[in-house]
Amino acid sequence: MTENALVPSVRVQGGALVLPGSLGNLDAYITAVNRIPMLSAEEERALARGYREHGDLNCAGQLVLSHLRLVVAVARSYLGYGLPHGDLIQEGNIGLMKAVKRFDPDRGVRLVSFALHWIKAEIHEFILRNWRLVKLATTKAQRKLFFNLRSLKQRAGTMSREEIEGVARELNVKPEEVAEMETRMSGGDVALEGRSDEAVEEFAPIQYLTDSSSEPTAVIERQRYDQLQREGIQEALAALDPRSRRVIEARWLDEDSDGSVGTATLHDLAREFGVSAERIRQIEAKALRKMRGALDAYA
Repeated sequence: MTENALVPSVRVQGGALVLPGSLGNLDAYITAVNRIPMLSAEEERALARGYREHGDLNCAGQLVLSHLRLVVAVARSYLGYGLPHGDLIQEGNIGLMKAVKRFDPDRGVRLVSFALHWIKAEIHEFILRNWRLVKLATTKAQRKLFFNLRSLKQRAGTMSREEIEGVARELNVKPEEVAEMETRMSGGDVALEGRSDEAVEEFAPIQYLTDSSSEPTAVIERQRYDQLQREGIQEALAALDPRSRRVIEARWLDEDSDGSVGTATLHDLAREFGVSAERIRQIEAKALRKMRGALDAYA
């Protein structure tokens, strides 16, 4: 937002109160709006009726201009949230215009009292949208607790149990609700990726939150490995003679009823084929070498 965007581009014409199109900076704007005379009750009612009954935008403009100082005063009370004063004023001005649009002069209430709610509501919404990347309060009760709790916190650190209970009694809410909101407010925003000039870049959240299993090259590698497991091994086994294939399957591939794989021993196979266990070991070693060569060729 530019500072000049705060100022309506209006001039004094036909008795209407106006501001110059450019005031240069925020201090000049605040000085200018504080010089605009306040309206009397009779003037306010006449202007409000002119807008409400005849849609006279000049009347609405004068009502807005005469209450800009109210927006400045309200916005100043929210400077502790770390947001630019100019942005707070601009949001408050939007709330003021909404109030003028809905103001009914026949209810016996001055515009300053009616507009206060709309100005604060617009500033509150702006703060909640911009104070944190993650929204702190979504319901009306949470928003009320957020602003009340911030003004009641006695210190910047974590609140003690006694402080939480004291705030809960004062705000007429449950201590658990105060503790939850205090925890939300205490947490800060953390950059997902560390800056390249930081020595602790490897500790940025992106390093431990990344799901490497979904990385495209890793997915392709797993698919290729699975294919090698299924098709490559079948081709390698097909290249063996029946006895060698039986030894490899019994030693490495066959599953028992309990899910164990390759539980046959050299002596088991030696009895099956009527040879020594050493001979079975030699057959196994030769078959494995032949399969490795077949798998390399397949890959």
